[in-house]
Amino acid sequence: MAKKAKKKAVAKTGTRRRKLDPLDKKTLALIENTAERVRKKIHARTLPELKFPVRSLSNVKYDKKVGYFQLGRGNKVRALSVNTVRNFAQTLRLMAISKDMVENDDFATKREAYYVSKNWGDAKFKDQPESDSVMDDIEALASLDGLSREQLRFYPEEHGGSVAGNLVVIDRDPETRRPIEIDCTGFGTGSYSIPHSVEHLEFRTKAKFILVIETGGMFQRLNNHKYWDSASCILIEMGGVPTRATRRFVRLLSEQAKIPVYAFVDCDPYGIANIYRTLKVGSGNAAHINRFFCVPKAKFLGVTPQDIKDFKLEDATHPLQPVDIKRAKDALKNDPFFRSHKAWVQAITSLLKMGVRAEQQALAKWGLNFVIDEYLPRKLANKKSFLP
Repeated sequence: MAKKAKKKAVAKTGTRRRKLDPLDKKTLALIENTAERVRKKIHARTLPELKFPVRSLSNVKYDKKVGYFQLGRGNKVRALSVNTVRNFAQTLRLMAISKDMVENDDFATKREAYYVSKNWGDAKFKDQPESDSVMDDIEALASLDGLSREQLRFYPEEHGGSVAGNLVVIDRDPETRRPIEIDCTGFGTGSYSIPHSVEHLEFRTKAKFILVIETGGMFQRLNNHKYWDSASCILIEMGGVPTRATRRFVRLLSEQAKIPVYAFVDCDPYGIANIYRTLKVGSGNAAHINRFFCVPKAKFLGVTPQDIKDFKLEDATHPLQPVDIKRAKDALKNDPFFRSHKAWVQAITSLLKMGVRAEQQALAKWGLNFVIDEYLPRKLANKKSFLP
């Protein structure tokens, strides 16, 4: 009896072999080809090397027609040497784990990947930042073949944001692969949480637009009052700088449903130059995957510097702090996205002259539901005024 029970347990919890999809095959090919190049170099008694794109704002370019930060030509080469042997081994070991996970339909969080290394002897990671750095290098390498970290099966710890409104998300059972339909209007005062991997999701909606919201408080207000019903839209909470899963979800949803995306964030340099910029065009450090995770068609609904004047919010603002001023000036001087749009240069310059910032909640000056009854209707009636 004990032997039979053991066999059943193995059958139930063992790895799941399956038919590989095209992306999985492409991922395996990348890993195997990289390993083969290293092997050939070693057998030829020459030093193997790995070449990675440089991930920084200095190595990106921005073209309005493309719509997001593109990776430049800068590369860094890591050749096998006494000084790099440990990092070289870590890179190959992580790629081997990725290969195993793809073949067996499994995944690892970034934290798990760090702990897996604890049985690697001298090659183990000292801390997670070291592990994350190697993982980012591998993703940068994979991005040249059109692959992201999710295809390598390394997932972040955090899930995506919250979703509510006129949307049916079509997920699938991880074992049977049968479709599961999730109605985002049916969570009461709650909401649907975006999973860490969204590539397999499909959508059904009659919504007119997607409203991505910076703060959880504003999302809750709009959701609890069913703004998504009266405005025929989909609400998505970003919770600050949107996670990879949130950005990819918004990108896939907007493309499949063919509906616009409007961003509703605080009027401050961080909301503009970090949260919105990351959503729309990506970032310098993640230039290798911006083409997957940014939402180039997004527009900035507000809150804008002009809104502070139009809605008489002057006495509901806060002074810009030195860090805010520095961030705004950096955006004007160094960020190719803002420098490419005259409207943004004018808006950020105006904010610096005013010397203040305004939160979404400042609109509550005129009443708790002013944002629903007055602000959003007025803004949506004049979409041409949205910042790019």
